[in-house]
Amino acid sequence: MIVDLPVSVWMSITALGSTGVMLPVAIAAAAWLALGYRWKYTVEWIALFGAGSCLVALSKIAFIGWGIGIRNVDFTGFSGHAYMATSVLPVAMFVALLPARGAIRASGVLFGLLLGVVVGGSRVVVNAHSVSEVVSGCALGAAVSLAFVCIAWRAEAGKLSPTPVAASLAAVVVALHGVPVPTQHWITEIALGLSGHHYPYVRALWKSKSHRRLERRTDVQAVSATATA
Repeated sequence: MIVDLPVSVWMSITALGSTGVMLPVAIAAAAWLALGYRWKYTVEWIALFGAGSCLVALSKIAFIGWGIGIRNVDFTGFSGHAYMATSVLPVAMFVALLPARGAIRASGVLFGLLLGVVVGGSRVVVNAHSVSEVVSGCALGAAVSLAFVCIAWRAEAGKLSPTPVAASLAAVVVALHGVPVPTQHWITEIALGLSGHHYPYVRALWKSKSHRRLERRTDVQAVSATATA
């Protein structure tokens, strides 16, 4: 069974969906669209991907800064890895296979989606996200990628061969796989800066509803330190 894979394998799978890998692949796909097809497809892809990415980031900022989430389903924000994988991988496959027949393109998109879902599932296995966060992340990513595929499905084939496109996208994945990018740290800093809180909301304290008590205790200590200074 897939869940019996070694932890090291799951960690390798989950690393595929990191921003440090998927963002460069998304940019490379946009570059190939600009080189071989109409510029409007590049703009539409960047707009869709950017809008989805903003939703993911806003959901994380809302939770980390203000504790906005859904306790009943253990939702603290869209899984970024699940979103990245399911939005980028199908589009990367689609761009590489655009000169091919429709059935081949569709198979590539489906494979990309399935691979993205596996990456999303790995986030649950490594205890990085809840099921609701992964499912919502996959759904958002799939909506973005399929929306773009529908828009660009009838794109006139350019002069690009699938081989260099696929090879360049694969090279980006191989070269950047496992390279850390501190996106969570950046989001946390933004959330705390906007909310003015001393500590980020974290799942355990949020579920136990004890974060506010921690913040109040910190505020009281700060006031006392000021009064005695």
